[in-house]
Amino acid sequence: MTAGWNWETGEGLLGVDDPADWDAAYERGENGLGTAAIGLARNCPLAAASPRIIKAMRLPDRGQRGFAYTAAGTAARLNGTLTPELYAALRAEGHRGLAETAVDDTLDYVPFRELPLWFKWRTVASKVEDKLKTWRLNITYAAEDARAALRRLRRR
Repeated sequence: MTAGWNWETGEGLLGVDDPADWDAAYERGENGLGTAAIGLARNCPLAAASPRIIKAMRLPDRGQRGFAYTAAGTAARLNGTLTPELYAALRAEGHRGLAETAVDDTLDYVPFRELPLWFKWRTVASKVEDKLKTWRLNITYAAEDARAALRRLRRR
């Protein structure tokens, strides 16, 4: 299917299914390697796609690095697990920036009991953060409602 891939425009790269083609494109310095990493995550076994996704996470182009993190999230969604190297790469980036969605996908699609310790901690921390945001919003809404009620009373 190599003929259907356009490395310049990115057309068809989500269909990349041969790690050797990705490796050859990497050696040539082609554009679209992050996009093709998503294709590998979708179409190849995790063990074959993982080293290429990690290489794509180190690309100089920020956009293509973002697609590499998307590929890691896609791998977590499709496989329900990641390789130790992918877990380490996501942990190194942290739960922010380019890796935020990939970490969220990992937390959502990998069973808690199979997560490495940092991801388990991140799951708990995310739930605490969500609860604090909920409380803050509830307090804000209550204060706004009270303020509106006081304004109505003053107008009478």
